[in-house]
Amino acid sequence: AQSDELTKTISTCQSCHGQGGNSVTTTVPRLNGQQAEYLVSRFNSFRDPTSQSPHATNFMWPITSQVADESVSALAKYFAGQTPPAPMATGSITADGKRIYENGAPNVPACQSCHGVGAEGRGLVPRLAGQHADYLKAQLEVLGLMIRESKTMHPNAANMSAFQIDAVAAYLAND
Repeated sequence: AQSDELTKTISTCQSCHGQGGNSVTTTVPRLNGQQAEYLVSRFNSFRDPTSQSPHATNFMWPITSQVADESVSALAKYFAGQTPPAPMATGSITADGKRIYENGAPNVPACQSCHGVGAEGRGLVPRLAGQHADYLKAQLEVLGLMIRESKTMHPNAANMSAFQIDAVAAYLAND
């Protein structure tokens, strides 16, 4: 049984991220089926407003700063336990996205080497499969510009062209 505080926090999250974390807004990430360890890390990263894009800080810092530390893990487990959407590759560039995801490109390693063959992620590496294309593109852009903190992703995203970003997002997305 969930505590009243956890239930209230889940409800607050769902007001933007959708029922069960299944966001219908293409710029708001889906949380359903995301790796719990990643969700805890990402949640805690919002508590440092200097490590995020201004947009993320504006929306997430006021919320995450009010959640008790002991609720974060339970919150992450709840959303991780929800059924994730499958990717539904659409558009003419998805074949290019698949090739980049699986094999990489010049100066861009294969995404699957960290995110998994099915883009399911593991541990601190996020699930990408079934995410919104607009959200994926925005994250790759802010990571490439070093606006969002990630030592691993900075060089990888910085080396991706706009076409490569669009193609990988189209391949992974469910919009």
